[in-house]
Amino acid sequence: MSPLNILLVVAWAVSSVALIVLILMHSGKGTGVSDMIASSMYNAAAGSATWEKNLDRLTIIFGLVFAVTIFAMMLVFPQGSFA
Repeated sequence: MSPLNILLVVAWAVSSVALIVLILMHSGKGTGVSDMIASSMYNAAAGSATWEKNLDRLTIIFGLVFAVTIFAMMLVFPQGSFA
């Protein structure tokens, strides 16, 4: 496997785990995982809007990284093989 393929797989794996974590941290309409993980962060009324805005930005960035790595792997990897 070439170094480019290894770099793409690592970037894809990191972005996918980060996306899962970031999506779970978003505040929902009811009680959920986000309330269990970050309940103390949401209790501060002054910083919650900034926290949500930054969380939205990070989610979008990691979503774009995930999409770009998938597209790049589609072009770089030989057809019909992963290794």
